[in-house]
Amino acid sequence: MQNTISYRDVRVFFSKTGECKYIGHLDVNTVITRAIQKSHLPVWRTQGFNVHAYITFSNPLSLGFSSLCESFDIRITDDDFDIDKIPDLMNPNLPSGRRILKASLPKYKNSMITSALYEIHLHSDDIPDDVLYMKTKEMLESDEIITQKKTKKGMKDINLAEYLSVYDLELDQDVRLDIKLPSGGGVNINPSLFISKLEKDNDIEIYSDVKRVEMYVDNEVFR
Repeated sequence: MQNTISYRDVRVFFSKTGECKYIGHLDVNTVITRAIQKSHLPVWRTQGFNVHAYITFSNPLSLGFSSLCESFDIRITDDDFDIDKIPDLMNPNLPSGRRILKASLPKYKNSMITSALYEIHLHSDDIPDDVLYMKTKEMLESDEIITQKKTKKGMKDINLAEYLSVYDLELDQDVRLDIKLPSGGGVNINPSLFISKLEKDNDIEIYSDVKRVEMYVDNEVFR
């Protein structure tokens, strides 16, 4: 008779900033897995030939983007273990630019994520920031922004304007755009689509800094 293993699913939130934004998802997985091992967390491990800690990530982050809301799920096998200790145990074993923010019991499944909020800073050496601001504003207010999006079946024309309704645009030291875009298993709109379209239509090169700030399940923050 097999013993039944009891566990708690725990969601761990972490940030990815600085040079770490250039580390791909597979390498992030490796770094997090090693940090879990070095921290001696009582995690459930898969069975079979390749035994390893059970860990699942939420929406993978595009290479070159930073984030304040990344997360992964693990299973804790010790009923008495205080999950609030996870940040203090893991952070000393993580490289600069990656920091565990908190751990909590999950409220939603990863597959339920519907959108993400991005903080985007734009600058171009080809035109002044105030002109870039106006061109960005004009595109955001357009009824039709046709561009191509890569899908499993190949390239497809989409109207970006259908997905750009929730945003805030400001001009300060550069052009700042806070925008909420579809994300997850359904429609997924990468901020790079908008930036590339803005470059192409105005024949300019844009330097962008994209940060994912929050993820949502409908209008609720993903937890």
